[in-house]
Amino acid sequence: MNAIQLSLFVSRLAAVCDEMAAVLRNAALSPNIRDRLDFSCAVFDADGALCAQAAHIPVHLGSMAYAMADLVARFEWADGDMVIVNDPFLGGTHLPDVTLVAPVFVPAAADAAKPVLAGFVANRAHHADIGASTPGSMPISERLEEEGVVIPPQRLVHAGIVDDGVLAEITGGTRSPDHARGDFFAQIGANRAGRARIAEPAAARGLRAFRDGLRTMNDYGERLARQTLRAIPDGRYVFEDVLDDDGKGQLDIPIRLALTIAGDSAHCDFSGTAAQVAGNVNCPLAVAAAAVFYCFRCLMPRETPACAGSLRPITLDAPAGCLVNAQRPAAVAAGNVETSSRIVDVVLGALAQAENEHWQAEIPAASHGSMNNLAIGGVLDGAPWDYYETIGGGMGAGRAGGGLSAVQTHMTNTLNTPVEVIESRFPLRVTRYAIRDGSGGAGERAGGNGLIRELQCLAPAHATLIGERRRHAPWGLEGGAAGQPGAQWHNDRPLPGKVALDLAPGDRLRIETPGGGGYGAEPEARRSE
Repeated sequence: MNAIQLSLFVSRLAAVCDEMAAVLRNAALSPNIRDRLDFSCAVFDADGALCAQAAHIPVHLGSMAYAMADLVARFEWADGDMVIVNDPFLGGTHLPDVTLVAPVFVPAAADAAKPVLAGFVANRAHHADIGASTPGSMPISERLEEEGVVIPPQRLVHAGIVDDGVLAEITGGTRSPDHARGDFFAQIGANRAGRARIAEPAAARGLRAFRDGLRTMNDYGERLARQTLRAIPDGRYVFEDVLDDDGKGQLDIPIRLALTIAGDSAHCDFSGTAAQVAGNVNCPLAVAAAAVFYCFRCLMPRETPACAGSLRPITLDAPAGCLVNAQRPAAVAAGNVETSSRIVDVVLGALAQAENEHWQAEIPAASHGSMNNLAIGGVLDGAPWDYYETIGGGMGAGRAGGGLSAVQTHMTNTLNTPVEVIESRFPLRVTRYAIRDGSGGAGERAGGNGLIRELQCLAPAHATLIGERRRHAPWGLEGGAAGQPGAQWHNDRPLPGKVALDLAPGDRLRIETPGGGGYGAEPEARRSE
């Protein structure tokens, strides 16, 4: 396979993920999936190793890449099957993220009577209601079971036929079973589209040629990854950052990393990180791996395939039972969104210590470091409703330029829910949506500004807010100032970063998200203005 053929092969696999995404988005009922694009699609080989992914949600994709091999090994796969799972300790991330996996079978040869497993397609979508104890399925929880319906890996589709009993059991635990059913069928449709698109070239060119293409692609991805790591000076780089709290009274929870760069390999050791906590900021090791993979993937050349080969030189280790390798029955709803964001900060903070002028220019200051989660819901005219949103903030600045304002960063890649959708679908009014001027850290390159989003309830509701960087600001680099911490209010009453509360008609919630850290010392002339 020459360079042009390899490029076409990689692009075709990525296009499969894009087509799956189009099917899922267009068929979904939920604004969370259809408008915010809180979902991801990927292709895997017959052993569960990553082959391709679309530019969707890093925390979804990296965790699937880490956990898929163990998941697919659990089953004897047959053509037309699909497996569903959301258990964070068996291949999921947190319960709202529900994954569907489908095998792809193709003829082994033109005259073969029995098809052979060629690979898998999968999609993971965030369901705003997965049956948790509070609307939006992001409660301030202490145990996994409080966070919603736990779906162990099981067949949802047999030989192309949906198991209505399994589907009814899952959707029956939600507030709107018909709505949930529609979103699951959208996920099924996306996998069917992906399966057909993978089967076509594999059957046309032959299974052996398809597997040779995967092998060539992975070897190429590994070469580019190792080339990237060789550019980092060898050494052991230690960095520590903290989470504000766990929502249950524990403050300043440390995440410690010792990053070892040795030639063309990298190892991340999280020994010394806090033990898992009572609140829901714990995360399974697959989520920690997603954050680690993301950081290094950002440093690789743009042409690096999104495949298992590009991840081979990167390893990680974390003690069982620590915050980033939590064990059942730990609550994990916020680990997926908040702790993953802090792991990114820790990895980038360690990389920034590498003493090489060219290399250090690649690393930015800390971004806003929180997905600023807002979940609201209730019952209106007898019908339950659930609204979930992650709100952007300020991006950290770097040597190449200042940070962007009012954007999602790092482990999430969603859109906002349009104001028109919020106000037409839910009893909510958006009274303010603006850039939070002055919240980015000062410096030679200023950090990006955060956002202000204020909503007014038009009906009784229950809300949950889960945010970070409310007590500890996003750090600057090379003399740049920290970004402003975030804040939130119920009417005019300040709220802690993680809180659940009841809302009456007319009540307002205002969320001010953190700014990004600045880069480089601010010039004296600018400081004196």
